[in-house]
Amino acid sequence: MRLIKPGDWLVMVLGLALAGFLFSQIRHGGEAQQALIRKGGEVFAEVSLFQERRISVPGPLGVSMIAISGGAARIVQDPGPRQYCVRQGWLRHEGDVAVCLPNQVSVELVGRKKRYDSLNY
Repeated sequence: MRLIKPGDWLVMVLGLALAGFLFSQIRHGGEAQQALIRKGGEVFAEVSLFQERRISVPGPLGVSMIAISGGAARIVQDPGPRQYCVRQGWLRHEGDVAVCLPNQVSVELVGRKKRYDSLNY
């Protein structure tokens, strides 16, 4: 500890602050504009997040109910056994996704530009 000088502490604190700021910017991304609803891998609907509505999406197990309200979307009801997609809650940020695998229904929030979490070729 005696080898660390006051300037070293300053550099470490500023570095941690910068890392925290960059992490928050990367995590939240931009503002979501639309919800992209898929059924069986195909686009079922592309709807604005700024118009309150409920959308019924038929799947192999039954109907999934999606709610759009206040710039956010969520899967309210799903016939799947474990309800993971319902427990996902409100999706608010660009790139957020909820997937109901047994019923083959998903909701993805998209913004002005497409973001990728990984690229494959």
